Parts: sequence; C-alpha cells; structure tokens
Amino acid sequence: MNKVALVTGASRGIGAATAIRLAKDGYDIGVNYLENSDAANRVVADIVALGQNAIAIKADVSCENDVKGLFQQLENVLGTPSVLVNNAGILYQQSKLVDMSVERINSTLITNVTSCFLCAKEAVLRMSQLRGGKGGVIVNVSSAASRLGSAGEYIDYAASKGAVDSLTIGLAKEVAEDGIRVNGVRPGLIYTDIHESGGEAGRVDRLKDRIPLKRGGQPEEVAAAIAWLVSDESSFTTGISIDVSGGI
Repeated sequence: MNKVALVTGASRGIGAATAIRLAKDGYDIGVNYLENSDAANRVVADIVALGQNAIAIKADVSCENDVKGLFQQLENVLGTPSVLVNNAGILYQQSKLVDMSVERINSTLITNVTSCFLCAKEAVLRMSQLRGGKGGVIVNVSSAASRLGSAGEYIDYAASKGAVDSLTIGLAKEVAEDGIRVNGVRPGLIYTDIHESGGEAGRVDRLKDRIPLKRGGQPEEVAAAIAWLVSDESSFTTGISIDVSGGI
C-alpha cells in the first residue's frame, strides 16, 4: 500500500527539501503551496522523477475551508496521509515591537500558528486509530527563534514558533493513544528565501560566525531530521523538538 505524506508550504526551502526527501523514502507527496504554482510544480516533477506520485495543491492553510479542501483533494488523488509536516509560515520585515502593527502581529500568528492547529486537526481525524484510522506522524516546523526571541528583528515570528512548540508538546500527549506521534524541528539559520521576506537576504552570512559550527545550514539538513522523526526508527519518540541549528 502506498505511503502518503502532506507537506505544507512545500514549494520552496525546507518544505521543498522535505517533500523530496520523503519521496526518496518512498512516500507519495501532497505538495501544498499558496501562490507560486510554478515552483510547486517543479517540486512535483522532481518527485515524479524519483518514481513517486505527487500533486500540487493550492490552499491557504490558515483558512479552515481551504484546509478541509486540501485534505479532501489529497485523499481523492493519493489517499489518506500517514504523515503531516506543518511547514508553512510567514516572516515580515525586521522590526521592533513598538513599530509593529496589529495587522502584522495577527497575520503572523494566524499564518504560523492557526495553520498548524487546523492541519493537525484534519490529520488527527483521519489518522486516529480510535476513529478507524491507521495512526500516523505529525511534524511541526518551529524555529530556534522560539528559544532565542529574535529581539529587534521579529519577536512576533519567534513568539509564533513558541506557540508551535507548545502545540507539539500538548498534542503529542493528547493523541498518543490514537496511534499518532507528534514531534517538531527547530531550524536555526538556514539558507532559504525566507530571509528575503525579512528584508535581509544575506542574514545567514552576516550571523554565521555566531554559530558554534561557523556556518549556515541547508534545507536538506532540516529535511533529514524530519525524515528521522517520520520513520519507524523514532517509533518511541513523541512530544520533542530537535534543534537543527549548528549549536546556537
């Protein structure tokens, strides 16, 4: 029987790397995206070239109706997912709190936190062994910012990822008896396009000397941690987050 994984925000960066890595591990992939259909379809093409099935699905995962439609379309085409990777997120221009608008704060929280709740809810409804499902794994992509705070740059983003960490801990306990494991990863300074959204495309290079390993990370290194959390090798692991941050 085919294994199916859904990766949100999978058209670029960590999401794309994760989708491709899980395809290499034998999963058919739902590639969720919000705007860039060309990028999402390139990820799909890469997955198909690996011999797995994939579909690009446009959905705003902070919107409940979109999330329900996302899961329904995935089920119709590929089947019920046994893996959900909550990766979609947003980052705004570097700013201090006193200069942040309420619209920015709310948008950050809804996009980064509410989306994880909504997608996890739909996943649990389908995966839960107590509801007739076959179990599964949820991995939430947080950030080392949840520990560090991102003062003077984006404490709204850091706070949203702190909420994701709490969700991981609580939901893992809540659904353990449903046969569902819930874990997280906390990437540090990774070379992805998200830094452009914060107004500093070269941020990793500026800060890499502060990292004990003295370099930025690659999306594939985060994907490798996610792949382990998804695998049977982590079968006794739930409710934890792995830092992929070079020691920072």
